[in-house]
Amino acid sequence: MSMYQGGGSNNQEDGGVRVIDMRSDTITKPTPAMRQAMAEAEVGDDVYGEDPTVNALQEKVAKLFGMEAALFVPTGTMGNFCSIMAHCWERGSEMLLGDCAHIFIYEQGGSAQLGGIHPRTVRNKPDGTFDLGEVESKIRTSDPHLPITRLICVENTQNICGGRVLPLSFLQELRSLADRHKLLVHMDGARLMNAATALNVPPSEILQYCDSVSMCLSKGLGAPVGSVIGGKKDFIARCVRLRKVLGGGMRQAGVLAAAGLLAITDGAARLHQDHDNARTIAEGIHSMDPSVLQIDLNAVQSNIIVFELVSHAVTPGQFCEMLNTYDPSDSLDVNVRVPMYPTDFKRGIRCVTHHHINAEDAQLVLKKFRVVVNSMAGMAKKMKITDK
Repeated sequence: MSMYQGGGSNNQEDGGVRVIDMRSDTITKPTPAMRQAMAEAEVGDDVYGEDPTVNALQEKVAKLFGMEAALFVPTGTMGNFCSIMAHCWERGSEMLLGDCAHIFIYEQGGSAQLGGIHPRTVRNKPDGTFDLGEVESKIRTSDPHLPITRLICVENTQNICGGRVLPLSFLQELRSLADRHKLLVHMDGARLMNAATALNVPPSEILQYCDSVSMCLSKGLGAPVGSVIGGKKDFIARCVRLRKVLGGGMRQAGVLAAAGLLAITDGAARLHQDHDNARTIAEGIHSMDPSVLQIDLNAVQSNIIVFELVSHAVTPGQFCEMLNTYDPSDSLDVNVRVPMYPTDFKRGIRCVTHHHINAEDAQLVLKKFRVVVNSMAGMAKKMKITDK
């Protein structure tokens, strides 16, 4: 099962069983303060530019990004697509991006399917960066046989690479390369604020090397809906047109933007707690039987944890089912379920912390892990005896 399919619950209690849902930080529900702000939001017609709460969010985000303007859109996929299209205005343009990029793998190839933009990949390194020499070797210009490279896309934090945070030195070198070849740089910053928290810098320090960004409000920041695009004023004007043709004009959208305003302040201020809880869980996994599970602690830099199921006693999917099962007849079990998913790569499993998971929950998660890992160790011993 893909990590983007359903099947879990983010209810904190399910028939008396504690549910600690670690499938993604997208499953979070708005805080009570967000719900109140949404109920009381001043609204207008945003398609006419008359929603004061949306305008306030866009102005605040532009300042946060250190960019000229910002635009509120319904989703991160729309944010990335509008940004790519606005940069690659001419059909047949080409963008370079990592082979593990969310834009390339999980957004249905929309840039090609709808935008007529050719994606060309470079290999992502384990830390989420890519070799700039490879990037430079793949830049194409005016040969009539070839598409013309217009754009380079990066992802920060890099989801498939385990929530890795791109180093500022890499972004600076990428910017220099892009400038030499007169290319634009877009950042898929779905979890940009996690990257800023990990680096302990304002997001504007990261984005000084980018021409545009799309940031999700509905992941770790906790808002129920929405993303924001940042860039120059003429770029945002093109994005407004693209948002409209994609059906993203949302009229009285202030009820959603009100939650977004709290997301970029209150939500961002507490992301370090998610990172701390992820570190606690990762270190606990690292201390368990390495013949069952293995994890690279250096790769855990934000709120995403990816570990490898080494044992072949069960499949990654079956392991996740064990974590998400509570059997009251089993005296060794813990009164908790922990939904998470295998990754789409090798024998990896991904879990994500968020504002519904506290330090006590992190310990319960590890307790559940120990029960499952001990059970698997017993299964592995039985398999060896059978083999003999």
